[in-house]
Amino acid sequence: MFSGIIEEAATVVKLKQEQKNLHITMQCSFTGELKIDQSISHNGVCLTVVHIEDDTYTVTAIKETLQKSNLGQLQVGDKVNLERSTRLDSRLDGHMVQGHVDLTATCTEVREAEGSWYYTFAYEPRGEEHITVEKGSVSVNGVSLTVVNSQDLTFQVAIIPFTYEVTNFHRFRVGTVVNIEFDIIGKYIARILKAQLKK
Repeated sequence: MFSGIIEEAATVVKLKQEQKNLHITMQCSFTGELKIDQSISHNGVCLTVVHIEDDTYTVTAIKETLQKSNLGQLQVGDKVNLERSTRLDSRLDGHMVQGHVDLTATCTEVREAEGSWYYTFAYEPRGEEHITVEKGSVSVNGVSLTVVNSQDLTFQVAIIPFTYEVTNFHRFRVGTVVNIEFDIIGKYIARILKAQLKK
């Protein structure tokens, strides 16, 4: 489990396609603290460390992951939001993020607001549980954010300067594709309500 509090926007240094899988090699400041088989969130996608060499490590994204996320669009030099799994002996900031991306969304507007930034995202829901609510939580590229201006197919988030600099949000432009994980509590409630309506 993750919290959506990004540790670092790391750099992609190598991409290797193997059949339908993509091996992604990253360079980050805490590679020396990692171990094989460790889970790390990459733009909100939970992936397992399979190789470590010097200051780089490698993870593998399978076909299913590439189809449902933006990882298949990565290029060498891109920045990826990283978060190691949440420790049970520490405070839980952000919100509960599973690292299971629901779908991708497209950035439709970036607006600066005297020191902060507003980003608007549009998406096509794949189920009743793919919704946002005003002041609810959502994970965008692994970042835990509060929803503002929630609509049926769009929502906005507001970014403070710290988040803008530390994450890959500062690279977002109109047309940028991002990974979305909707709030797990909201998804369960939506499923329960759907089941009740069928009775």
